[in-house]
Amino acid sequence: MTFMTVRLELARSEDFPEGSAAHGYEFRAPLDAEGHIDAEAWREHRKHCRVWRFWEGENDEFGHLVHHRGGWSFHYDIQGDAENDETGFRFDTHSFKEGEYVTLREQDGDTHTFRVVSVRPGPPHAKLLLQQD
Repeated sequence: MTFMTVRLELARSEDFPEGSAAHGYEFRAPLDAEGHIDAEAWREHRKHCRVWRFWEGENDEFGHLVHHRGGWSFHYDIQGDAENDETGFRFDTHSFKEGEYVTLREQDGDTHTFRVVSVRPGPPHAKLLLQQD
């Protein structure tokens, strides 16, 4: 298991035919050799599994990667309500590797597809580091 920083950027869509590097997420998670989130390691180190949501025209949001019966979600510290979590579609079986695509159901119920643009060891983006517990 290695802690990795994963960056997701909005994939092509009707509103963004070229995708968008200004809309996305960066999160830290323990990944196994195949790029799957390691649930056991997450349980031991969950406070370090942080997420930063960046969305042009909106305030940045910071939270945690959480696991529950329905799978993996991003839970934001300010809102605190699980109903506002953003749920990853099949994050429990997905392999986080550059060039892959993932889908998230956002707080407003809309789903968006994101491209995994980087998976790297080491520290997260400075904005996420500043939000560490």
